[in-house]
Amino acid sequence: MAAKIIKVLLVEDNPGDVLLLQEFLKEVTTTRVELMPVESLSQALNYLAKASFDVILLDLSLPDSQGLETFVITHHQAKATPIIVLTGINDETLAIRAMQEGAQDYLVKGQVTGDLLVRSMRYAIERQRADDALRHSEERFRVALKNSPIFVYHQDRELRYTWVYNPSSGLTVENMLGKQDSDIMPAEDAQHQISIKNRVLTTGIGTREEVSITTATGTGYYDLTVEPLRNESQEIVGVTCASIDISERKLAEEKIREQAALLDVTTDAICVRDLNNQILFWNKGAETLYGWRAQEVWGKNASELLYDEYSPEMETALLQVISKGKWQGELSKLTKTNKEVLVASRWSLVCDQQGSPKSILTVDTDITEKKQLEAQLFRAQRLESIGTLASGIAHDLNNILTPILAGAQLLPLKFPDADERTHHLLEILEMNAKRGADLVKQVLSFARGVEGKRITLQLRHLIMELAKILKETLPKSIEICTDVPQDLWTVSGDSTQIHQVLMNLCVNARDAMPNGGTLKISAENVFFDENYARMNLEAKIGPYVVITVSDAGVGIPAEILDRIFEPFFTTKEVGKGTGLGLSTVIGIIKSHGGFVKVYSEVGNGTRFQVYLPAAEGIEKLSLDSWTLPKGNGELILVVDDEPAIQEITKTSLETHNYQAIIANDGIEAIALYAKHMDEISAVLMDIMLPTLDGLTAIRTLQKINPQVKIIATSGLMSNNKIGTIADIGVTTFLPKPYTVNELLLALQKVMS
Repeated sequence: MAAKIIKVLLVEDNPGDVLLLQEFLKEVTTTRVELMPVESLSQALNYLAKASFDVILLDLSLPDSQGLETFVITHHQAKATPIIVLTGINDETLAIRAMQEGAQDYLVKGQVTGDLLVRSMRYAIERQRADDALRHSEERFRVALKNSPIFVYHQDRELRYTWVYNPSSGLTVENMLGKQDSDIMPAEDAQHQISIKNRVLTTGIGTREEVSITTATGTGYYDLTVEPLRNESQEIVGVTCASIDISERKLAEEKIREQAALLDVTTDAICVRDLNNQILFWNKGAETLYGWRAQEVWGKNASELLYDEYSPEMETALLQVISKGKWQGELSKLTKTNKEVLVASRWSLVCDQQGSPKSILTVDTDITEKKQLEAQLFRAQRLESIGTLASGIAHDLNNILTPILAGAQLLPLKFPDADERTHHLLEILEMNAKRGADLVKQVLSFARGVEGKRITLQLRHLIMELAKILKETLPKSIEICTDVPQDLWTVSGDSTQIHQVLMNLCVNARDAMPNGGTLKISAENVFFDENYARMNLEAKIGPYVVITVSDAGVGIPAEILDRIFEPFFTTKEVGKGTGLGLSTVIGIIKSHGGFVKVYSEVGNGTRFQVYLPAAEGIEKLSLDSWTLPKGNGELILVVDDEPAIQEITKTSLETHNYQAIIANDGIEAIALYAKHMDEISAVLMDIMLPTLDGLTAIRTLQKINPQVKIIATSGLMSNNKIGTIADIGVTTFLPKPYTVNELLLALQKVMS
């Protein structure tokens, strides 16, 4: 019999949240969910008047209704339908109030998964059915509300209970008031809760943690939320706590996770081992991959079975799964026939009801063939896309270039009285014919795996020579501009290859400007510190020369920007491009130890930046030799969703006498700023954020404090985006990745 479809009314005005929930539900294969999204309370009420739903997912902040009133109106319209409240991390008190008014559950945005969402809906439906059975009289309804799982209370600074509502675990209000945790629960459990509450009293920052209380009947698990309690002078006078019994849910979730881990990956090799590495479970996928039957491996040591010698990778994995609860990576293992296989391995620590580790669940996916195919593909791309083509046309191309070169050398002799401009054009013709012949040799050597001759190059001369050729050959409607400093560092490279790179980029820029425009070639010296290198994996710490080729052309659509460096990929008409230009560019630059970055926007031009390591002769700069502007203990709010960027930016600021607090998204940024507004000196805001984007967060911060000092940052250098930032009053933009020096200078500028 087919499973019943769960009909869900989603009342949410944030399209991003709607899309995220839809994607989560697609991942759940065990339950079919029919989702009906609406954006306002009025639309929801119209649907509820015409149709019935199994459950309602309700955001309390809507365009036509805000706060608890949203829930009250919806609940009044659909009393028989369970409601799950969707809330932000800092709105859980409001969600608890909604549950007191009749909501069946609440989910915190940013912490939702597909499985958790479906389980919550099932739980809400089942609980609603139970509530309906009790709702035969006003008295029974009152009893049901009184027995809800929410326990709310206040404690003073000495953590004595001063107000209690709906106590659980057999306690009463009378025997709790005036007492402390150590008076009503075991010493170890009380000490844990006291530690949590004292931390909130000290820092003034609320928290939410899972706690346990052990009694004679067993161990109970509770979701404990602790917030600082302030008086009218904003002094912390105690804590407000809300506790929900999650014992049944926690145990059920643990069982579901174990079952899902086994059921969802039945084609992979699944193994369960105890903490002594003895195999307890071995599925069919493991039998197929490793060749050992389950009966042969039960009780055997997994390391002795799957490894020929000591494996440091496995030792690392074991330490991490014990300390952090999970690990994933690639491992080489042996089959029964001593065949080596490469697997993508995911390890999870399985704990018992008391939270003590009891075993390790391992899921292995065979990626041996995938890795071999990748290696073959890389070789094929090089040999087939470049080698075969170059070898096939080299002879004919040389035959074409030979008479051109000979003619260019003979014409000055035949016409000795030609004017100076004609002689100059013939010189350009001869020079480029020679360069073409060199290119044929270079492409052939590249195809055969032989690098060109590397010498120390001053790119300034190469760029000036290129600009001279471009001015003579490109249409007059295209203006050539150069900006190259006299003290440009040298690089180690092949001049023919670098010339080919720049010429390819300039020809593409010409093609992007059919009606004319400005083609600019610039260069500068840059030094990448650890901060920049951690944000850009292609960069290494040290000096670089960056060459920028920019145009004012039609731009590159975002959907094909990631493909432009693929061999034979081209957007040009047949006969106007082979698709090898940019793939050759990236190959040459990578062979020189550099990398390429591209920024483009349809209608606003394209900018290619070529980064080449400076030659060894350049004095190696170090951050220690720089006089970097330092702070005076100012607090900086860093808003970014990338953990690596959070960590390196916080470390950089603290190293230079700043303080830093971190927000993962726009909603958390607003909450932290509202709480620490008088302490925060500046905000470093990433524009591309989950949940609430950076631009909206900036506007909200400006409403809270019109004088807020903001540095906008992003890895997408869109002219429109920069213009939008300027329109809302933010004048300082820091493009990612950025160095410590750039970060400190931006802070100095915005706070001056």
